[in-house]
Amino acid sequence: MYNDSYEEPLMASNFEFSEKSVRMAFIRKVYAILMVQLAITLAVSSLLIFEPNCRAYSHEHPEMSYIAIAMTFICIISLACCTNVRRQTPTNFIVLGIFTFCEAFLVGSVASFYKADAVAISLGICVIVCLGLTIFAFQTKYDFTMCGGMLFVALLIFVLFGFFSLFFMSRVLEIVYASIGALIFSMYLVFDTQMMIGGNHKYSLSPEEYVFAALNLYLDIINLFLYILTLVSSARK
Repeated sequence: MYNDSYEEPLMASNFEFSEKSVRMAFIRKVYAILMVQLAITLAVSSLLIFEPNCRAYSHEHPEMSYIAIAMTFICIISLACCTNVRRQTPTNFIVLGIFTFCEAFLVGSVASFYKADAVAISLGICVIVCLGLTIFAFQTKYDFTMCGGMLFVALLIFVLFGFFSLFFMSRVLEIVYASIGALIFSMYLVFDTQMMIGGNHKYSLSPEEYVFAALNLYLDIINLFLYILTLVSSARK
């Protein structure tokens, strides 16, 4: 009788400990992949910004950017829509690696048109903002995973606003557009971080989706950096 009375709580405790350890291993794996992606992006972007020959090549051959854009879309569709691709090793890492190099080339090509000091300032702001939002996502009691629909609608309206602004572009409109973009992807960073954390949040990613989780966080950070760069550059004009 004594053993039976404590068997269920003991099993529940072991299950909770096992689930927590699996989730922590998943988070460590996601951030490890993300750090490698960001390191590759920083290295390729620095080459295109500070190496004159590489910068000139990217400016003189815009077709390379078109190829990189096409490859990024193919990789994103493959990872997002094909479960076997994003969960099967080493296929998932190969596709993610191709996507990261193409995205790094695009980020470097865009950043090479800006002044180096503006890029450095934007990078510093982006690092501080990302760290702050990540800490907030881990600590806050508010569940942002329930806001996926609202964020998607906001992103869709933002894209339509971007097409509209092409015909009425001005410095003020550019600052407003970049500010809204930075705000949206800041919220997406909190949303995707809480999806990765799991726990008491309503929705969460499976521990098998470490590549998909790293991809989401990477895209959030890259988009946030680009909009901050646009905002800083516009404000300094």
